[in-house]
Order: sequence, then C-alpha cells, then structure tokens
Amino acid sequence: MDTSELIGLAVEQTRDYALFVLDPNGNVLTWNTGAQTIKGYRPEEILGRHFSIFYTHDAIERGWPTYELTIAAAEGRFEDEGWRLRKDGSRFWANVIITAIRDHGGKLVGFSKITRDTTERKAHQEALQQSEERFRLLVEGVQDYAIFMLDSQGLISSWNTGAQRIIGYTAAEVMGRHFSRFFSDEDMQAHKPWEELATARRHGRFEGEGWRLKKDGSRFWARSIVTALYDSTGQLRGFAKVTQDLSDRRHIQALEAAARNVNEFIAVLAHEIRNPLAPLQTAVQVIANSPKSAPERDQMYEVIRRQTSHLRRIADDMLDITRVTRGEMVIERKLVDLSEIASEAVKAIALDEVCKQHRLELNLATETLLVDGDAHRLSQLLSNLLTNACKYTPPGGHISVSTRAVGADAEVEVKDSGRGIERAALNDIFEMFVQQSPVIERVGAGLGIGLALSRRVAEMHGGVLVAESEGPNMGSVFTFRMRRATQVSAAPPGIAPHVNLPEHQRILIVDDNPDAATTMNMLMTSLGYETCVVATGLEALQSVGVFKPNVVLLDIGLPGIDGYEVARRLRAMKSNQRIKIVAVTGWGQEADKQKSRAAGIDVHLMKPVDAAELRIALADNATLH
Repeated sequence: MDTSELIGLAVEQTRDYALFVLDPNGNVLTWNTGAQTIKGYRPEEILGRHFSIFYTHDAIERGWPTYELTIAAAEGRFEDEGWRLRKDGSRFWANVIITAIRDHGGKLVGFSKITRDTTERKAHQEALQQSEERFRLLVEGVQDYAIFMLDSQGLISSWNTGAQRIIGYTAAEVMGRHFSRFFSDEDMQAHKPWEELATARRHGRFEGEGWRLKKDGSRFWARSIVTALYDSTGQLRGFAKVTQDLSDRRHIQALEAAARNVNEFIAVLAHEIRNPLAPLQTAVQVIANSPKSAPERDQMYEVIRRQTSHLRRIADDMLDITRVTRGEMVIERKLVDLSEIASEAVKAIALDEVCKQHRLELNLATETLLVDGDAHRLSQLLSNLLTNACKYTPPGGHISVSTRAVGADAEVEVKDSGRGIERAALNDIFEMFVQQSPVIERVGAGLGIGLALSRRVAEMHGGVLVAESEGPNMGSVFTFRMRRATQVSAAPPGIAPHVNLPEHQRILIVDDNPDAATTMNMLMTSLGYETCVVATGLEALQSVGVFKPNVVLLDIGLPGIDGYEVARRLRAMKSNQRIKIVAVTGWGQEADKQKSRAAGIDVHLMKPVDAAELRIALADNATLH
C-alpha cells in the first residue's frame, strides 16, 4: 500500500472530525465516516450538494458560507466557530477550518474542510460564563461590603457597587490605581498597605482593622480581609480584598467605653468627696467638745484647712471638665518664663505629704525660656504632671524636673522612677477619666482628668505633651514642648500685680446661706472691715442707702431677685460714690462671667474663696476674672 492510499484510508476512517472536499463553488466532492457521524448524512445523500446545507437560516441570509470561501480563497485559510445543522435539523457547535487547494500553477481547484463537534465544550464554557456572570452580579450587587480585586502589585483591577458606596470612588476613578490611596499619611509612612500584601503572600490572607480614607478625605473605621489568589501552577495572580465600614460599631464601642469611664469616674468622685468630708466632720466634733484653749483646736484647724483645700481642687477639676467638654477653656497669654513656672510648681508640690517621701531634683536651663502663654494654665499642666509622678512612685523614689531650650522650642521634662506605663496605654492615659489602676485602688488618686487637661492646655498653647515608658516598674517620662517667644517682655515675667487696698472699707455681704454668710462676715471682720449681712436681694437694695458700703460681696443664686438683677439695680442708683460689686458664687462658667459683666459686676469669684483672693478682689485695680 502506497502513501496516498494510506492517507486516503486515514481520512476515510477518522470518526471525530468531518473531513471532506468542496469544489471551487462549494459543492461537496468527498465525505468521510466522521462527516457522516457528525452531520448524519450518508455519502449518496450529500455528494454534489452545496455545503451551505449545514448552515442555519440566519447564516445563509447574511451570506456567511460564501464569505467563508471568499476569505479562504484570498488568504489561503479560514477558521470559525458557530452553530451548524445536522440532517435531522438539530444544531451542534462546530469548529470549522477551510483551506484553499490550488494546483501547481496556482489555480484554485477546491477547498478542504475540517469540522469538529465542540458542543460539549461550548456548553461547559457557557455554564462557566453563566457561573462567572452570576458571581459577578452577586459581587456587583453587594452594597454593604467593598469587594475589589488587586493585581500582584496592588493595582485595582475590579470595583463593585459597595466599594463605590463606602469609599466614594467610581470604578473609572480607581481602576489601575494603587489601593494605598485609601490609607492615611501616617499609615503610608508606616508602609501598612505593603505590609498587608506581604502578610497575605506569606500566610494566604490578612485580616485587620484601622482608619481608612474616603474620596472626600473623611475617615471611616474599616475591617479588611485580603486574600492571595494563586493559579494552578502556584503563581500569584493577585489579591481579593473585602472591606467593611464599621464606623457605627466603633462609635458605639467608644460610647460604651466612655460610659464605663464616666461610671468609674462617678465612683471615684464619690470616694474623693467622702475622704475630706470625714476628717472635716470629725474635726468639727473635736472642736465642739474641746475647751477654747485646747491644743487640739490648732490641729483641727490644720485638718480643716487641708481638707477644704482638697475639696476646692475637686470642684476646680469638675469645672475644668465642663470647660474642656464644651470647648470653653480660655488661654490668657502673656510673656512668662517657663523655667520659673517649673520652679514654682516644684516648690509647691514639695509641700505635699505624698511628695515629701520622694527625692525631688530640679535642673533649670541656664538661659531664660520666655514663652507666650497662660501662667496659670502652664502651672496647672506641670503641677498635674508632678502630682502624677508623686502618686505613682513608691516611697523613696526619684523625681526630676528639667527645663531646656531645644532649637526654637522650650521644653520641660518630668521624669520619675515609679510604676511606669504599659506601652499600649501611653496614649490612652491622656483620655478624660482614664486611669491605669482599678477603681478600688484609685481612692485619693484624683479624678483621672489631670493628664487630659494637661494635654489640652499643651495643645491650646500650640505645644505637645507626650509620655514615654519602658513598661511596668520602669518609670515614666512626660515631656512638654512649646514654641519660645521671639520678643522680650517689657516687664519681668512672673511678677504679681501690686494690690492697692483702701484704708477703710464698708462691706455688704449678700448670701442666703446662713453658714456661708456668717463665716464670710467673720473673715471680713477679722481682716478689719466693717460689715453688714443680708440674705435677699431686696434687703441688699434697702441696706445700700442706710449702710453705704464701698463693696458688695454678692451671691448670684438669691431668692426672689437674683444677684444679676441686684447688680443692675445698684448700677442704676444715683450715688456720689461708685460701689464695687464682687460676685461670690458657685456659678463659674464663662457664660456666667459674661452675665456678670453685662450686669455691671466688677469681679467674679468662685466659691469657696480664701482671704488672699478676697484681698486681691477688693483692690482698687481688680477687674472681673
């Protein structure tokens, strides 16, 4: 058997392919077993007929069979896939290759045609496409999750509706861009986007939470899962990322944490108030049962002085809480020496019973550290840091305060050898009402607002306050830094104003609290003033014409006519001598002081008021504060 006969038999007996020849016009010249198997025609039924018999009506109408032969003749070959018809009218999906046959002179003598039935493959592909389409529609329709794909470098390759809703970008705005655009500058500097991808490569997935950025620049709290995608050869093809907006949940958690902190704060406050009240009550009972000349009276005086001072600090802290939460804390700036403020704070804290148990060290800068700030608030900041250091340092510890110039800044460092701070809590300790100790251990340790107030004071001065610690029992370092002043003050900083007191003053005391009125009367009398005491606003107005006071110490919360109205009426009176009106009240918000100004009150003092404050308030040059 020669080669041509062998080829003929091979063609004839092939069953998986329809192999046949067409003349130049497209009529069937040969027909193999595979053609009969696939198309259903016997040779005698199809030989001589045009091959368009295998095409659908639509394909014939648009001239597709003729087009196939035209392209094959021109280019030598034509390949296509499409629906073809069997003898029984059923359809099958065919892969078709038509090759032009030319003689040695180049004349077209016919076409060979190979047809393969790929219906099963087509059905599988369609099923896969439908599955992919259903999955695409499912992902696309998800609104509550941002679902998108990244290539192996982190560039965005798909973007669903949920991603647009949550993050704000349309697909056209982010396709082909790096997903790091959703991270903050801090996270970018910490390389967090690339760490996520690296973790997903190593472990197959990354899961975490953090702040992310929307298109408009606003932040949202995101929970993200990044999954690495590998092909069958194990090569990384990219990543799938699912992001959920948990801002509402985080807000609820923050509210719950704040509620817990407030509840703990109330518990601590109750203890803090009961602590000084107990010795005060005992001291009063001792005085009541002791002879006037008994030495116990002097001891009880010291107890009362210390504990009333403690109660006043609690009241001041409560007032500061309100000022901070309402954004009403006011900074009154002037040139002050930060080293001098630090020195005075150390001198004051050295008198505290707890701090007497420690070794205090003061290292001041050799140069003057002038800053443009509020001396009272800066002193409060440093006092809070020193108080904390004393409370959380075991007896015999070491506390140092250092001031220095650092470039254009002035810096104060408070360092202790105390209990230290957990690294995870270094920033949390500056939150309001937050303390490291359990509630039961906090009695006498303050209300947990000192550090929060200190940081707020630092920020209002354009400065920073940071904490550092190597961990438990490793001590702590608190550093405050703010910009140094560039100008020189005309007057030396820190000098107290001169107090000019008139030689003789008649003082009208107006207060409906009998104990408050009586004790104020005794204090003013002990200081050498002539006094008159009344309990209501009407009595005050009636007494002015008879008693002719130089000063009115005026409570605001009076029955009937309140203190503001009394002040307004006093200012409306015709008098040869202007009366100084000093509010002595429990109302101390900025709005209360504004009402005092509007009513004509000269000085606004918060209860309880000590003798030194009153002497300054009674001075000729005293003004509302």
